This record gives sequence, C-alpha cells and structure tokens, in this order.
Amino acid sequence: MALVGLVAGETSGDLLGSHLITALKSRQPQFQFEGIAGPRMISAGCRALYSSDRLAVNGYVEVLRHLPGLLALRRNVARHFLENRPDVFVGIDAPDFNFVLEERLKQSGVSTVHFVSPSLWAWRGERIHKIKNAVSRMLVVFPFETEIYERAGIPVTYVGHPLADALPLEPDQVAARRDLGLPETGEVIALLPGSRLGEVKQLLPIMLEAARLLVRRRPGVRFVLPVAGEAVSGLIHSHVGSSGLPIKLTQGHSTQAMTAADVVILASGTATLEAALLKKPMLITYKLPALTYAIMKRKAYLPWVGLPNILLRRFAVPELIQHEATPEALARATETWLESPKEVALLKQEFLTLHQALRCNAMERIADALMPYLQVRA
Repeated sequence: MALVGLVAGETSGDLLGSHLITALKSRQPQFQFEGIAGPRMISAGCRALYSSDRLAVNGYVEVLRHLPGLLALRRNVARHFLENRPDVFVGIDAPDFNFVLEERLKQSGVSTVHFVSPSLWAWRGERIHKIKNAVSRMLVVFPFETEIYERAGIPVTYVGHPLADALPLEPDQVAARRDLGLPETGEVIALLPGSRLGEVKQLLPIMLEAARLLVRRRPGVRFVLPVAGEAVSGLIHSHVGSSGLPIKLTQGHSTQAMTAADVVILASGTATLEAALLKKPMLITYKLPALTYAIMKRKAYLPWVGLPNILLRRFAVPELIQHEATPEALARATETWLESPKEVALLKQEFLTLHQALRCNAMERIADALMPYLQVRA
C-alpha cells in the first residue's frame, strides 16, 4: 500500500496536515502516513516518528540555540525515509527544516511535494533557487503565489486554503460561548499568545497586563485563552493561575475560542487568517529578540506582517509589533474595536469576501495533486 511521508511544524502545520490526510483517505482509506506529526495528524491516521513540537522554534537566535538538536532530528528523519522510502514525501510548512530534507530525498529519487509556500512575496525571495532543487511540486494556498513559481519553472498547484472550506461563512458566536461555558452576553476577548514556547514567554505577560487594564476599565469583561500544545501548557497555566484574572483556559479549541470572542488578540501567524475567516476584529502582535527582529525587518518587502492585512493590501487590523507591543497599546486597540460597531461591520464584510475567494474545495485539489504520485501502488 502506498506510503506518504510527512513533516509538519507546529500547531498550524498539524492542522493542515490533518486536512491533507483526510483528503487522501477519502480517495483510498488504506493509504499509510508517517513522519513528524502533531495530535491532529495522529488522530487523522499518521504514525508519529517525532512530535511536531520539536520544530516549534522561531527566529534566527532561537534556531541557533536549538540547532544541534534540529540537525540531529533532520538526519534521523532523512535516514528513516531513505531506508523506508515513501511514494511521496510532503513537507508541510516548516520551510527551513523541510527544504533541506526534501532536497536530499529528491536527489535520492523520492518525489517531494511542499504544502504551503513560504512567504517569498514578503521576505527572503532568494529561497526560490533552493526550492527549485528541493521540490517536485509546490502546493500553494493563495492564488497570487502561482505566478512566482511558474516564473521560476517550478511545478505548482493552487489548492486554496483548507481553513476557508472548514470554517462556516457565518460563525455561531452564541453556540461557541455555550460550548465553552462562557456567558452568552457580555464582552469576551480571546487571547492567543502563540504555540511556540518563545512566543508565549514574550507575549503572554503583555497580554495578561492588557487584560488587567481592560478589567479595570470594563467591569464584566471576560477572556478565553486556548492552550496550543503541551510545550506551552505549563507556562500558561502557571501565569494565568496566579493572575487572578477572569480567564477561561481551554486545551485547544482555538476556533471555538475565537468564534466566541468579540475581539481577538493574537500572535502573528496562521491563526490571524483563521480569525479573519471567522470574521473577527483583531489586533496582531509579536515580539522577537532584538537581533532577530533587526535581521527580519531588514529583509522584509511589505509593510504588513499579518496575513489579513497582506491579503487585503492595507492595515485593516492593527499590528503592534516589537516596541509597540505594550499592555496599554493592546488594551487601547481592543477598546477601539469594542466601541466601533460600524467599523467592525465593514471589516466583517471584507473578511466574508476574502473567505469566499479562498473557498475552493482545497481537500479535493490536494488529493488531485498528490494522487499521481500514489497511483502505482494504490
């Protein structure tokens, strides 16, 4: 039976990987999957060689600190797949880890597909040359990305974004609050400090102080914070437990938490797109070590870092990055959304239009793109 090798990084990659597995199993339930996986991929049917938490490292400085372990992990994974050759290897996001692995596998004759393009249109466009050596095909989630790969002579397929298919066009806020045990009325703010330990260490204290300011100014406001994985669970429970703030912690359930909220405060990343597809006003924040931030800022091509702003080509939602990410700024921006119903209504309409544009049955397109690599033994 056909074997699919997979490597997914972090919570977002785990979610996309679970969609990919579901798409292929809908064609052939006997397909086998193994690699670096998170809980959702495991639940969908992937045998985990290692946990995707092992790849949850962000920024140049942090990667250097963990480099020996990451290199050893990649060597072990490469050795496994060279000894147990998959019919196709699919790298899901985690480009710095996956492209080197994919290049080695491709050179040995394994077909390699990468799912979710790195943000070449935002920074580090020079990676296109490495990608050409590493991948047999690129699967992209945004329509404007196809031209980049076609111009470089790299086979590419636009599949749309699985989240756009999975999420409802009209989210049910009341039902989400009921499921989470939150009041059906009153103001609820979702806090998403990220899934990486480094992100949470940087952002959680700031978010909690912003929450404290909001509680003082708006008695009755409530908060919900979904815990994204075991790597950050202890830290979050410790900080929130000692804060005395009215925060509901959930193990996962990030989609429900955002659906239940009036405003979402979150780390820059894939979750910002999910918040947009859930039609939520948000503020995007991020903090990096000074050296890492200086390097990334110098390489950036666009004025935006959040996916909703990049896709809408304007600052549709606030971005409070680095020195601008203060508790007072987060609290003030949150209150602005809470007190601006007309602006929120206009934003929701923009997000609805974006949702409809990205909704194109991604699971079927993913399966269509991968099946040619799997039909020989299927």
